[in-house]
Amino acid sequence: MHYVYVIYDKILMKYYVGYSKDVVARFAEHKRGNVATTSKFKSLELVYMEGCISKKDAQRRERELKTGFGRGYIKKRIRN
Repeated sequence: MHYVYVIYDKILMKYYVGYSKDVVARFAEHKRGNVATTSKFKSLELVYMEGCISKKDAQRRERELKTGFGRGYIKKRIRN
């Protein structure tokens, strides 16, 4: 299984969408500041995650969630 995940920074009010086979280890990398894209995030929170059968499906879903529609979908899912 591969997973698509969303991290939110409460201070900067920004989302980051990524995918990984091991979300726990990947989120720990984000928290340590080892990922360039999120290194400036101050208050990280894993707010959403969904499983995909294959890496290709996870990559496709990640691209979908990075669109305007996808950002709206994430905000609605998190709010509820």
